[in-house]
Amino acid sequence: MSAGGTVISSGFWTVGRTAQAIGRRAGARKPPLPPLLFFTDPARTPDVAAAMVRLPRGAGVVFRAFGAPDADAKGRKLARIARRRGLVLLVGADAALAARIGAGGVHLPERLAARAPAIRRPGWIVTTAAHSPLAARRGLALGADAVVVSAAFPSSSPSAGAPIGPLRLAQIVRRAGGPVYALGGINDKTARRLLPAGLVGLAAVEALRT
Repeated sequence: MSAGGTVISSGFWTVGRTAQAIGRRAGARKPPLPPLLFFTDPARTPDVAAAMVRLPRGAGVVFRAFGAPDADAKGRKLARIARRRGLVLLVGADAALAARIGAGGVHLPERLAARAPAIRRPGWIVTTAAHSPLAARRGLALGADAVVVSAAFPSSSPSAGAPIGPLRLAQIVRRAGGPVYALGGINDKTARRLLPAGLVGLAAVEALRT
């Protein structure tokens, strides 16, 4: 139970605590990178606001609106929660939306990684997705602050590829040339297997929902 009396599942805290341990191992960086990223999904994380209230301070939220007509209203609500809770809000793919709602940066899909230098603003964090070692190196070379590599483990995401596994992921991290997050199939059991991988943090979808 948290200090505010909210009951939190043990699985959530295992992922969160593992991410914080990974972040401490990674050390301080500029800009500061959240040790934990919560990726929203309209179908898989329907109550984003409730999930954000349970996130540890310093975590990041990647708001993926996917072109929803009410994206601005939802985004502004999430931005208010993020400020109140000490979270970092990123917006998926849409730098204009990020600017309108006062977000802290943007997460780009792999196909848009080349936009990283053009969309950067002072104080923003810009991350890119990567589904291969080449894409990870390219994203960082293009100026991303970090790359999110997937899928670390078997995942229920319809876009997830073949799982990389901890050993190959560690190799990708060593060769990437910059900070790397792991995404895909991360839960209270699998998260611990990534402690030695040299990551800057963990990313998840369903493991962090309410």
